[in-house]
Amino acid sequence: MAQKILFLDSNHPLLKKGLENLGFICDEDFTSSKEKIEQILNDYQGLVIRSRFTIDKNFIDSSKNLKFIARVGAGLENIDTAYATLKNIKLIAAPEGNRNAVGEHALGMLLSLFNNLNIADKQVRKGQWLREENRGLELDGKTVGIIGYGNMGKSFAKKLQGFDVEILCYDIKPNVGDKNCKQVPLTELQTKADIVSLHTPQTPFTLNMINTNFINAFQKPFWFINTARGKSVVTNDLVNALKSGKVLGAGLDVLEYEKSSFENLFTAKNIPDAFNYLINANNVILSPHVAGWTVESHQKLAQTIVDKVKEFFS
Repeated sequence: MAQKILFLDSNHPLLKKGLENLGFICDEDFTSSKEKIEQILNDYQGLVIRSRFTIDKNFIDSSKNLKFIARVGAGLENIDTAYATLKNIKLIAAPEGNRNAVGEHALGMLLSLFNNLNIADKQVRKGQWLREENRGLELDGKTVGIIGYGNMGKSFAKKLQGFDVEILCYDIKPNVGDKNCKQVPLTELQTKADIVSLHTPQTPFTLNMINTNFINAFQKPFWFINTARGKSVVTNDLVNALKSGKVLGAGLDVLEYEKSSFENLFTAKNIPDAFNYLINANNVILSPHVAGWTVESHQKLAQTIVDKVKEFFS
């Protein structure tokens, strides 16, 4: 009897077709409530999600037949991973699918900040031709500190190879450094870095990690890039550092104000003061959690899930 997979979010057509070619029956439900999904989940052996809602203990307990949960993305923070593992449910993610996109996006943000591209573009469109005011900085000679050296951090380090920069990384896992990046203690990274790029997953350890104490531990003022998770940064503390000059500028693809689904920003009508500062700051670039969203990664993510499901059942 063919095994059944339920899709809770829309994805690249390659994903559904690929799994059907492996012999699975694939159903889709993009609109039903979480409670309604729990009522039918027992019919399925597999679940494919992005970030529509939290996969918690009650949700997992609603099925006795679930063998795997596949998230078409890099992080698994919306899943109770410990409980799923306890229930012998295989967890599948696809960081390999969008790591290149994230690396390129982080580099693009950094170059835009250094060369005032966003500001200059707006000025020229208004008829302003301000050359000295838009004199840029060069990456050459700078030290780049990468915090979190997994798929995303490694991709960013690879993108930096064409520049004459020193690349350092800090990670809680030992021996992750490679030919592109030297792994160092956090204290050494905080002593040397001119640029800091965050590439960590959202865990209890990384929640609110970038705060005033963390920022002030850096010896030099630095530029900050975050293409990881918004809730790893205390926005109020980052804004205070931008105001004081401790942080020279920031490229933020993610914000702590995002909903857990990553699909929306604010639930309240009042805009936080810290966010209001960010949207008006000339040394800040913002994007809507799209660092990993490219035409190419859309397909790569789907293919990665197909390959990993195939391997799991082989």
